[in-house]
Amino acid sequence: MEKVIIIRYAEIHLKGKNRGYFERVFAVNLERALKGIRHELHRTSGRYLIAAFDEGRTEEILSKIARVFGVHSYSLGYLTGGELDEIYDACLLVAPRRGTFKVESHRAYKNYPLTSMQISAEIGARLLQAFPLKVDVHSPEHTVYVDVRTAHEALVFCSFEPGPGGMPVDTSGKGLLLLSGGIDSPVAGYMMAKRGMSVELLHFHSYPYTNDGAKEKVKELAALLAAYSISPVLTTINVAHIQEAIHSKCAPELNVTLLRRFMVRLAERVAKRKGAQCLITGESLGQVASQTIEGITSSNAVATLPILRPLIGFDKDEIILHAKKMGTFDISIQPFEDCCTVFLPDFPAIKPKLSFVEEEEGKLDVEALLQEAMESEETFTL
Repeated sequence: MEKVIIIRYAEIHLKGKNRGYFERVFAVNLERALKGIRHELHRTSGRYLIAAFDEGRTEEILSKIARVFGVHSYSLGYLTGGELDEIYDACLLVAPRRGTFKVESHRAYKNYPLTSMQISAEIGARLLQAFPLKVDVHSPEHTVYVDVRTAHEALVFCSFEPGPGGMPVDTSGKGLLLLSGGIDSPVAGYMMAKRGMSVELLHFHSYPYTNDGAKEKVKELAALLAAYSISPVLTTINVAHIQEAIHSKCAPELNVTLLRRFMVRLAERVAKRKGAQCLITGESLGQVASQTIEGITSSNAVATLPILRPLIGFDKDEIILHAKKMGTFDISIQPFEDCCTVFLPDFPAIKPKLSFVEEEEGKLDVEALLQEAMESEETFTL
């Protein structure tokens, strides 16, 4: 008998002949999450087991597993032999000492000599003799789970903890997240990583119009996102000179619309260098003036890569719930301005006509402004 952490994966079981590839990437991500912690990772009949781990760091291990995309659920329990007596000995270690309970059994190995109901009845009867318990099969205070995996192996545990679900990171290509420092963009990055995308980070700032506090806030967000297998490398680019040029030469109501077009161009240059196949933004339709369909069309018009907007149909309350669950909300609401609040017009264009946007942008030396911005690029590993 051995104490183990049992990990069940989410959608990987649907992958048919490609399943092995997804399982291998999933195992790599688990190992990466547990780097520096003593453990052994084994695969057994549709489960991953963490064994020989440092029990003094159990809670730390569990918290890291809870952030690995592809994990459906996990449990702390025991790996034991397939004999009923061995299974019962493990049940003694996880069973409650009082209150109501039931035993719930599952057989992945269908040739086991007892049915699932017979296993539950036999183990339950023995536990009733060992402890002052009462059976309640409908709403028990405690449940003892028995999972017979093979003729010689069974898993015994007493709880299911939910994982984040989704697909293993690095199985769905690579994207570049435009990380603003607000509430929305970290959630957008999280959601694309959950679908298996490898996510790189890019932040635009407007120093000296924005201060170092704003940049440090984004670094905090990036460090937290790294716990979800998102890249710990943050690239930053200064766009203050672009905003100055737009402010001085173009229609004021287009300040944000034109800036977004420059951001897309700059982001594509970074994305292509990093091998990213798309851009990711935290835009939600109609949330602000630049996120109307006309504003989005204006940004898309200068893009050659796909722009993914996973929050496009979410309202603000839904996004906030996700941010709180991730742990980014309290960082995002720190009172530091981002670049989009600099030179913000009193009445931004809600439905900008693309022809008018392009006409106003024609007043600028676009390539020179882009080149100057790229020269301000900095990289931080968090």
